Amino acid sequence: MTEHSEVMQEQTHAHGGAHVHRDDEGSKMAMWLFLFTELLLFGGLFLLYGAYRFEYADGFKVAAADMNSFIGAINTIILLTSSLSVALSIAAIQRNQKKLTMAMLWFTILCGLAFLVNKYFEWSHEIHNGIYPGGPALENMSNGEVIYFGLYYVMTGLHGLHVIVGLIFIGFIMVFISRDKITSTNFQKLENAGLYWHLVDVIWIFLFPLFYLLH
Repeated sequence: MTEHSEVMQEQTHAHGGAHVHRDDEGSKMAMWLFLFTELLLFGGLFLLYGAYRFEYADGFKVAAADMNSFIGAINTIILLTSSLSVALSIAAIQRNQKKLTMAMLWFTILCGLAFLVNKYFEWSHEIHNGIYPGGPALENMSNGEVIYFGLYYVMTGLHGLHVIVGLIFIGFIMVFISRDKITSTNFQKLENAGLYWHLVDVIWIFLFPLFYLLH
């Protein structure tokens, strides 16, 4: 008997003999296709960044020196840790450890919120200094510096939006787990949420050196 048949039999017994149709492979494929479109979006922005950096290398170096690499490094550690906790939550649900799964997801949410709080303070500092699109500080900067900060706000802002979406996604998953709609034999939605969160982390891994380390 194949593994797929065994899973379907377990589902049938769990629902009193009623046949429940699930298309886990289709769900996973749809998520991968969605993630591919996200990669195309950020890939285009990375190419745009590369083109402008080549043209305005000196301006980008001057602007990057203003970035707080310590906060950037802390946020990198936070997101990498959150990726681990998501992976552990999937491993826990596979072992039918519901409480551990929920604990790992709560930890992931706390990490995501900590990232956003750090980003809020970082943006607030830049805005307070007049460094924002159309801000007074940009009037005395070169074209390269202005473009750098424009890309900084667009790309990190878009990434921050993805973090918020990821947190909402995980929140819904936690509701499903609490209601036993996601179990050790039906955890594809949790895996999809994990894939999305890993994408958010991977994007930041590229953003961090581009805006904080390449002086």
